[in-house]
Amino acid sequence: MQRSVLRVILAGVLGATLVTLTVVVPGYGGRSGDLLHEYDAGNRALVDAKLAAQAEARPHTHNDPATKNLVSRAGATEADAQDPTTTTEKVMHATAVAAGRTLPAPTLRKVSIARHYATTPRNRYEMAGGCYALGRSGTWAARTDDGLTLTARKPGRADPLYFKASDLGSYLLYDAQRQVLTQPSSALPLPSSNRATFTDQPTQQGIWRITQQGDGFVLKAGKDAYARVAGDRTVQVLGKPTVFDLRKVDGCKKFPESQIDIKGAPFGGTTSYEEVRGYVDAHTHGQAWEFLGGGAHCGKPWDPLGVTVALVDCPDHQTGVNPLEAFLSGEPAHDPVGWPTFKDWPAPESLTHEGTYYKWMERSWRGGQRLFVNLLVENDQLCKIYPYGPGGDPSAKKSCDDMDSLKRQADDMYQLQDYIDAQWGGPGKGWYRIVKSPWQARKVINDGKMAIVMGIETSVPFGCTFKAGAGPGSPDTPAPECTPQHIKEQLDLVHGWGVRQMELVNKFDNALSGVAGDNASTGAVVNQANFLETGSYWDMQHCDDADTGIHDKDQYAAPSISPEQQDALFGAIGTLFGGMSTQVYPPPHHCNSRGLTTLGEHTIKALAERHMIFDPDHMSVKARQSALDQLEQMKYSGVVSSHSWSTEDAYPRIYKLGGFIAPYAGDSTGFVAKWRKHLGWADPRYYFGFGYGADMNGLGAQGDPRGADVSNPVTYPFTGFGGVTVDKQHAGQRVYDINVDGVAQYGLYPDWLQDLKMIADSQRGDGPALMTDMARGAEAYLQTWERASGIAPDSCRNPGLRKPVGTVRDLLTPGMTTRQVMEAVGQPYTRVDRTFGICAKQGADPNVRVTLTFDQQGRLRRVEV
Repeated sequence: MQRSVLRVILAGVLGATLVTLTVVVPGYGGRSGDLLHEYDAGNRALVDAKLAAQAEARPHTHNDPATKNLVSRAGATEADAQDPTTTTEKVMHATAVAAGRTLPAPTLRKVSIARHYATTPRNRYEMAGGCYALGRSGTWAARTDDGLTLTARKPGRADPLYFKASDLGSYLLYDAQRQVLTQPSSALPLPSSNRATFTDQPTQQGIWRITQQGDGFVLKAGKDAYARVAGDRTVQVLGKPTVFDLRKVDGCKKFPESQIDIKGAPFGGTTSYEEVRGYVDAHTHGQAWEFLGGGAHCGKPWDPLGVTVALVDCPDHQTGVNPLEAFLSGEPAHDPVGWPTFKDWPAPESLTHEGTYYKWMERSWRGGQRLFVNLLVENDQLCKIYPYGPGGDPSAKKSCDDMDSLKRQADDMYQLQDYIDAQWGGPGKGWYRIVKSPWQARKVINDGKMAIVMGIETSVPFGCTFKAGAGPGSPDTPAPECTPQHIKEQLDLVHGWGVRQMELVNKFDNALSGVAGDNASTGAVVNQANFLETGSYWDMQHCDDADTGIHDKDQYAAPSISPEQQDALFGAIGTLFGGMSTQVYPPPHHCNSRGLTTLGEHTIKALAERHMIFDPDHMSVKARQSALDQLEQMKYSGVVSSHSWSTEDAYPRIYKLGGFIAPYAGDSTGFVAKWRKHLGWADPRYYFGFGYGADMNGLGAQGDPRGADVSNPVTYPFTGFGGVTVDKQHAGQRVYDINVDGVAQYGLYPDWLQDLKMIADSQRGDGPALMTDMARGAEAYLQTWERASGIAPDSCRNPGLRKPVGTVRDLLTPGMTTRQVMEAVGQPYTRVDRTFGICAKQGADPNVRVTLTFDQQGRLRRVEV
């Protein structure tokens, strides 16, 4: 059956069973009426033609690049948008970027990640991932029946136990028969009934919390319950502990886990303060399993019981009764088995399944990523509409309040950090490091680890919703609690959590800003949720953008929702569960009349006062232009567009402010084109590096495969950044190949980057330039963050900031930290090994190079001209 016929059928079915069709013409009081009476025949024809064109342009296909690969996904189309940058400026900007690539690069070192296990663990964390025998007083625990008995005279004859960390200091004990030592479900009076036994599947009763006593260890099973050697030498769970000995042995079977398949040590810097290298993802939702009450997302980034529990499908998917996945995928059912087969999920177009399992993130780190922005996300109205809670149980649904959900996700980030630390041998040992300043992030990256920045993307931050005015000209009424003082208090609250990057809006207009909206069917249903939240539909007016091509999302409802539509999950939930109505607006193009409010201006000022990064994505054109006006007046560089939800007029302004831009990742071919376009916008006054916004975990479809039969596929194994060897990734029984699987999950981003290189090389031979700019991405983000923290731009790229040599010498004294030096003379032009390079002036010479040398700890030693 042809797709157009299917769309007509689907439109009819949805119209009859799910959607109440209402036509609303917003503005002038938000009048509603019949479309035929509101528009003349010419306008009706235009509307009909637009709807038909859009329906034909957006078939249900997993290779639709329409929403993935645009430079701006906020409304303006590339064909319409007028680039404000002249051809001469573009050449100058691209030339400056090329010159920046030739500057001295930082010296990188290999960071050892090998684990070395002592014969006896020195603390309660070191045994993670190790193989040990359990014993006491010279006898060792051997397996008898289904449990352990201390009968072996040598550790090598004991039952080897693999210590799989479930948290810091807590473990699953996994034996050579691939079973987990488990405490009894209930403690009965008779000691013989309390024997610890082996079971096939890990459960909460299999988690043992270990504490150290002297040279030995106590295994705690629960409150007042411990592993103890009974009189018959069996290991039981009783009220008093035995202090056990642990000895390293061989013979363990490793606990099931997804593989990395990257060989070679990760890279770090030679000092904690030099220029960093590494890729940056400025926008992903790593804790989206808490999103929408905890029931719409299947799988988790980790689980104390391991991968076999973390990567399972939702119960309602397994019974075949969940309509959301079927509606999004276009398939009546899918194979619900995650681990170990992963037949149907994760996949680039799957919006309801986990994509950022911690081992997949670890693979991206090993492949060169060094900065990850985790956006806490929620939408209270769609959460209320969605009927399921965790496990498919409506009664288990968690709070839909935006701030409650964001707090859960922030707590999850710290729990994940602890979990990863536990795998690597103790607090601070893991590669996942939540950072709260650019200086902390720089140290983490130069240590060879990944800096994790916490951010917010939610529809109603701080409870700052509003109710629309009752009639034409009536002002909106913000929620009573949404006052300037409340906003400051809430910013202090989330700042205390660790939040350092924030958007003001996501899906709804709120008391801070108007929203860009969504188009097609997603827009229709999210617009209805906007009405439920505010009492008003998006006030999208026809706007005359003939000179600029800049506008918000045009409001035409197509008859189907495909996962390639950005944020299609929102629309699918509304359509399936909300009884949504469709709004049809005046002829395009459309601009939201709601802009940046006084409260929004106050919020941006308060963000800057806290040195937080402001993200203008998802704002209406009117609001974003006002926000950038405000930032320009403030001379505030702390602005990042993280996933292509700004319009093209904004990008040059962001670069001129000293901000950072990371377009939506999408398909590899489309991303290469975005990179080339951004080169012409880059401002020569600032260090340039490039990033991407994956937007993974339910809010953005990932890059599709180009196919194994293209002329320039990714060939495995390949050499990745830092000299590592990247092979096809294995996860359980599944083997991933970027050529045929696309970015099925987060671990495929090193492969996607290699695909970018192959495409750029084949098109123009500029693959190395692209990879250099991507590797400079983390540094560019950190330099934007430094400027947001009050550090002036470097004086070499900005001659007007050059100080006399004598002034430089007066400002700098031995022993100053690198931060103190930058506070005095601005950002360095170069940061290589132990030296900073800056520019000054002296007499008739306007360009004097000054070298600042530091010791290993980052204290200033000398100033040389």
